[in-house]
Amino acid sequence: MKKNMGTIDRGARTLAALTIVVLLLTGVISGTIGTILGIFAVVFLATSAIAFCPLYTLFKVSTRKEP
Repeated sequence: MKKNMGTIDRGARTLAALTIVVLLLTGVISGTIGTILGIFAVVFLATSAIAFCPLYTLFKVSTRKEP
């Protein structure tokens, strides 16, 4: 599995995931949309942690700068 996510991309995903988590915990979002966004938050955190996005592979996209 070759890394395909750059630093800015990973940071943006982490920030989005943390924002969703805060909104869920404060009750601003709930119900079905809350569940869906919670799943997205988990996926964003996981892909950011491993610096790999499977969808990027399908579309042959990479935001990572090659050395």
